[in-house]
Amino acid sequence: MCRSLGNTPETKPNMKFYRNFFLYAIGHTFLFAMSHSVYGQSSDIQVYFKKPAASFQEALPLGNGRLGALIGGNPNKDRITLNEISLWSGGVQDADHENAHQYLKAIQDYLVKGQNKEAQELLQKQFVAKGAGSGSGNGQNVPYGCYQTMGDLFISWKDTTTAYLDYHRTLNLEKAMARTTWKRNGVTYTQEALISIPGNIMMIRITASQKGKISLSTSMSRKENAIVESRGQGLVMTGQLPNGKAAGLRFAAGLQVLNKGGKKSIKGKEIEILNADECILLWTAATDYNIADYTKRGADPEQVVKNNLLEAAKQSPLQLEKAHVKAFGSFFNRNRFYLKGASTEVATLSTPERLIRYAKQLPDPQFPALYYNFGRYLLISSSQRGSLPANLQGLWAEEYQTPWNGDYHMNINIQMNYWLAEPTGLGDLADPLHRFIAGLVKPGMKTAKAYYNAPGWVAHVIANPWGYTSPGEGAEWGSTLTGGAWMCEHIWEHYKFTNDKAFLAKYYPVLKEAANFLSAILIEEPEHKWLVTAPSNSPENTYIMPNGFKGQTAMGPTMDMQICREIFGYSIAAAKILNKDQDWAGKLSNIRERLAPNQIGAAGDINEWLNDWKDAEPQHRHTSQLYGLHPYEEITPWGSPELANAARETLKQRGDGGTGWSKAWKINFWARLGDGDHALKLFQQLVTPVDPMSKLNMHTGGTYPNLFCAHPPFQIDGNFGGTAGIAEMLMQSHGQDNVIRILPALPANADWKDGSVKGMRARNAFVVDFEWQNAQLKSGKILALNGGDCRVALPENTQLKDQQGKIIARTKGKAEVLSFKAAKGSSYSFQRD
Repeated sequence: MCRSLGNTPETKPNMKFYRNFFLYAIGHTFLFAMSHSVYGQSSDIQVYFKKPAASFQEALPLGNGRLGALIGGNPNKDRITLNEISLWSGGVQDADHENAHQYLKAIQDYLVKGQNKEAQELLQKQFVAKGAGSGSGNGQNVPYGCYQTMGDLFISWKDTTTAYLDYHRTLNLEKAMARTTWKRNGVTYTQEALISIPGNIMMIRITASQKGKISLSTSMSRKENAIVESRGQGLVMTGQLPNGKAAGLRFAAGLQVLNKGGKKSIKGKEIEILNADECILLWTAATDYNIADYTKRGADPEQVVKNNLLEAAKQSPLQLEKAHVKAFGSFFNRNRFYLKGASTEVATLSTPERLIRYAKQLPDPQFPALYYNFGRYLLISSSQRGSLPANLQGLWAEEYQTPWNGDYHMNINIQMNYWLAEPTGLGDLADPLHRFIAGLVKPGMKTAKAYYNAPGWVAHVIANPWGYTSPGEGAEWGSTLTGGAWMCEHIWEHYKFTNDKAFLAKYYPVLKEAANFLSAILIEEPEHKWLVTAPSNSPENTYIMPNGFKGQTAMGPTMDMQICREIFGYSIAAAKILNKDQDWAGKLSNIRERLAPNQIGAAGDINEWLNDWKDAEPQHRHTSQLYGLHPYEEITPWGSPELANAARETLKQRGDGGTGWSKAWKINFWARLGDGDHALKLFQQLVTPVDPMSKLNMHTGGTYPNLFCAHPPFQIDGNFGGTAGIAEMLMQSHGQDNVIRILPALPANADWKDGSVKGMRARNAFVVDFEWQNAQLKSGKILALNGGDCRVALPENTQLKDQQGKIIARTKGKAEVLSFKAAKGSSYSFQRD
């Protein structure tokens, strides 16, 4: 039986909260007025609207990594979309064909003989998921499940006959607070909202410039699988989602309203406030998803909701706000990017107006910084320790059947979500991703046995919170077998950015077993005797064989080979660092040397498949053959110029079109090639304004009015990938040499000629601040978190000094790479003469 949230002693009105609430009004009014005088006009940390949201693509996102909300800000009837990141239908399922491995040799033999058509037909019959798989991207009512909205919170105002005036709605990215103001009948109304990381609660404060002017009702609603009822001082929503035809995950949400002045009453499923001076809404939600073990049920969600509300009531609203701002700022202010130019024309413009203006390439130096800050804001808001990783929509969704199930696509999308984490100082927020990867190992071992009769673990293209590692249900996309190995890159990257050996030791078995799987399933191709994967495909793309067959199933697609080289390489390195498994590492090194290499085709581009076959879609949105350029680092302009030139040619042939995330990936590609102008061109395309009501095709992309990426539809990886691309334009530290390269792809655009960055992270645990003028690096500082060898590329006539001001190295008449031994905790400065 569910525990009640009704009239128990614990849920009676908390008088301390009420006393603090009245004191809060004075202090908060001053605090918020002061904060907005300082920050409200800053065009690099504010998303601004002059009208209420007509769709969620115009709403302002709030989140704390667990709870999410989209603030519409309608002064008549405000709809606030609610989310909880673990609210998933479906459950643990057996989607593996246990005897699929019996057909593996036959499929591979067909591929070796060049009979790809027969291989693909057999694969589709015997080598896909058992059952419905992902439900063809519509898994709401099958065991795969889908991410779903928690529902809506409504605020309905009593006086709506008189028109409202002077409307403003803003999201302060630094404070993670949404603020809506308007006037009606001479009264100024203000609605402020936040979702607290430490409190795991949403607080909405509504005030008026005159006493007794707040009259409204508020309610929660969900269209299916839920009931809403009044209990004690508030409302409770409870429900259970389906797991196919069975019962699945349970959830709950709670809403309480505290008023100053006036009268409060509960009428049916609504809380009514009449003639109040101000009021505060407290909302929270939970599910019984068990983050520690998804095969078991977690804590009672009703009890969690009850406890969260009780804890919130022990604090004053001012305390809740201060704790929230402090917690969020501890992440947000680690890293900042400034472009120093200013444009007076944008000072009074809304964000949608700025988008339109920026599309015309009119000056707006702060806009790239705003987009960069918004991407970091979204990651902080959708990925926190102890929760699930950010999904295809971060955690913001209004649908019950989210696009593509709102799941974890491992052929780029979830990985792109976390590209910005390490370089922008948010590496600890990748913890949910690291834990998620580790959670795939056990089911992935079962899948590896079923399909490949191989040791180790595998995950293919799609995953969910229920440990799905099977192939997809379609041969044309679902048999890519390097999704899990690609995910492992984030474990190695976190080590590279932190040099945390304890972290590496903890996750080393995940890396090792992923490498074990790939090394076990390689076969020898007949022409060069290279070792290749089979069967696999190059994500979602189609080749044309010389005999005219158009297919996807292949052996040794280039991306697979690059991922094999990468995971074998860092598994070998990890074994050496940890002084483990040296014999195993030596054998793996021998296998690595036999992998099919990158090949340059007749057209001067990098081949996507083992053979130089034509593309059925030459400008396909995936450019998987350039994985070695980004995010892997085996192709660099300084280390492999011939391949870098071929990568450049590949991008020219592929074109600049594509979905939102596709354009974002290309920003990173061009930045890695040192072409800031082309990277900026792609960024300008990425932020092309899109009407939420428009019908888009898969080659359009763009950005919605609230800066969400228009994939289409909304998909958050474009935001995260675009932010990562800007970071790559500003600083890089990849490659065999791990040299810190500052401003490697600075655009020639006038908006970018003067700027500064603080808190950028470099591999080998360095924090870098720097400033530039007239497109030339001027000065900077390097902080060594762990110490060790540091290499930094600096322009001519630049001095490098230690913490005491002593010159330890300098460049003279040309740019050079300076090397020095950094002491842990020490900082080093550089200044151009």
